[in-house]
Amino acid sequence: MSGLAAGAWATTAWRAVRCGVVVPTLQLAVYVCVAMSLMLFLERLYMALVVAALWLLRRRRRSSSRKEDDGTAEDPEAANSPMVLVQIPMFNEKQVYRLSIGAACGMTWPSDKLVIQVLDDSTDPAIREMVEVECGRWAGKGVSIRYENRRNRSGYKAGAMREGLRKPYARDCELVAIFDADFQPDSDFLLRTVPLLVADPGVALVQARWRFVNADECLLTRIQEMSLDYHFRVEQEVGSACHAFFGFNGTAGVWRLRALEDAGGWKDRTTVEDMDLAVRASLRGWRFVYLGHVGVRNELPSTLRAYRYQQHRWSCGPANLFRKMFREVLASARVSPWKKLHLLYGFFFVRKLVAHLVTFAFYCVVIPACVLAGGDVRLPKYVALYVPAAITLLNAACTPRSWHLLIFWILFENVMSMHRTKATLIGLLEATRANEWVVTEKLGAKTTRKKTTSSSSSGDVHVAEILLGACLLYCAVYDIAYGRDSFYIYLLLQSAAAFIVGFGYVGTSLPS
Repeated sequence: MSGLAAGAWATTAWRAVRCGVVVPTLQLAVYVCVAMSLMLFLERLYMALVVAALWLLRRRRRSSSRKEDDGTAEDPEAANSPMVLVQIPMFNEKQVYRLSIGAACGMTWPSDKLVIQVLDDSTDPAIREMVEVECGRWAGKGVSIRYENRRNRSGYKAGAMREGLRKPYARDCELVAIFDADFQPDSDFLLRTVPLLVADPGVALVQARWRFVNADECLLTRIQEMSLDYHFRVEQEVGSACHAFFGFNGTAGVWRLRALEDAGGWKDRTTVEDMDLAVRASLRGWRFVYLGHVGVRNELPSTLRAYRYQQHRWSCGPANLFRKMFREVLASARVSPWKKLHLLYGFFFVRKLVAHLVTFAFYCVVIPACVLAGGDVRLPKYVALYVPAAITLLNAACTPRSWHLLIFWILFENVMSMHRTKATLIGLLEATRANEWVVTEKLGAKTTRKKTTSSSSSGDVHVAEILLGACLLYCAVYDIAYGRDSFYIYLLLQSAAAFIVGFGYVGTSLPS
């Protein structure tokens, strides 16, 4: 009898805790996620309307005048052409260094007004020698190219570019074009971007779009193309048109050196030195221009390991920068209240924080928890189904050729949100890995790669994703047995996606 009494007491206690603590807490979490989902939806809807308006405006302009000002009317041999410095930062880029150096040296611009600066932080002596020999080869062809190598990696990319600008020959330059080691600008890149800086002294930055050379390599690169197409065709377009501000992408852009110096130069306090510089320049009153019709070829990370490191940096850095610049943005006297609202709410809070947090919290934690709670927690179906569906369609509209991948793209993004949420919290709290910098691995277009279609090796197993898949599978089985809202359909698909990622069947693997 004592055992039965103890069991009855435990059941009664659990019911009291469930009704008094678990259910109210979970219901509060649902309402918080609903609010964040609606924030994200309204932000996406606003940007979609702006892009539609811009499209109609440009179409009307084209119908009245076929002449489009794309910066190609300027004579590159004109005496007033500004001195341009081209910086190419790299670190052990064995596979791609020839591509970026060759493309930069092939750009059309007066030879006496162009200096190529290769900032090689490589730690491998053999790679350093190869890069230096390549620079010497182009110098032998008459190109003004300088090879710079540091003995330490202080400040990483920001530190390398900061030191590069201190060189005596760099001080004579008015503009600086920046290309990462896997970026290959077309020969007319400077002809299409520099005239905009020359024509308007208030413009600090001209940013070009990224064009992906390996988007068709594997499922992982196709998914990245979908996400980045939205970023460039919507987020950057809207920021440029409505606020003359957007986050500098760190490459494929041209800066006015006076603006760069006015903003305080390169700082290495976060892992997003490019975004840091852009925000500081904007607070000083400088304006940015985005050129969506100018594309620069580059490579997407095709291994899951490289992609995860990149996403950690891209999620942690903005959150850490938001923490450090919140008061500075509020106190800025040169920025209008409208632009402050855009910076703090739209640019940072919704896109860099809420987007990551709500994806993981709602779809990987709250919805499965609601399934386990039975019908005691009210979960509005319009938020669980219609709002995310609308957000997904708005995001995917930019890449119609990949619409057939839409379902897996959603599920994959939900899995990756686990890492993005962790990185965001690390950045907000400035935890141990807040300043971790791992260079994104680039394989080069000529590298032979082997798709991960066979059984994964032990190194391809990702425990966190497998545990997430197991938890979601348990919730799906529970919903099949006891549920009423058919959430098991989503949970089974999401658990399958987590297992696919966990066992390494996304992306490519390097040949051994």
